[in-house]
Amino acid sequence: MLRGSKVGLRARHESDVPVLHSELHDDVATRSRSDTRPWRPTSPGSAASPYAITDPRDDAAPFSVVSLEDDELAGEALLWDIDTHNRSAHLGISLRPAFRGRGLGVDVVRVLCDYGFAVLGLQRLQLETLADNAAMIGAATRAGFTQEGTLRRAAWVNGEFLDEVIFALLADTWRSAKGSAPAPEGLTPR
Repeated sequence: MLRGSKVGLRARHESDVPVLHSELHDDVATRSRSDTRPWRPTSPGSAASPYAITDPRDDAAPFSVVSLEDDELAGEALLWDIDTHNRSAHLGISLRPAFRGRGLGVDVVRVLCDYGFAVLGLQRLQLETLADNAAMIGAATRAGFTQEGTLRRAAWVNGEFLDEVIFALLADTWRSAKGSAPAPEGLTPR
């Protein structure tokens, strides 16, 4: 498990799938805001479920997020579109409703950055979010990401076009911000 100050990121367990599916996928309004694909009804046991347990892949690293306070499942996090040639990836997080507003998001983003930069040796991490997603924008900014641009009316969400913002963090910026701080538990600095 990779540990931050408030959360741990671990492999997905079979028992996580129905909880994540019910609280994150079946909430159509919220899921439509976090996925560029149109929402479709999917069974939690289906291989098409976004939370289905799959064999490890080089282009994605999905995690379940657990609260270190009580070891309860708090949500999901992932690095996706991992490009080993250009050493870049995108990141995403989604917390269960009961865990939102607790300051866990920034810790999840920081642990994903530690994993991407220290373990995978990536050069760039990027995230895209809706321009009105104050929670994700705040978490990205507090984790050191810089807003690089706005894609005007780029996302079709629940019957309307919304703006998306793009944030990125580079490895050297992340390293200088971390300074001499020790790596989170479970990570070994290079």
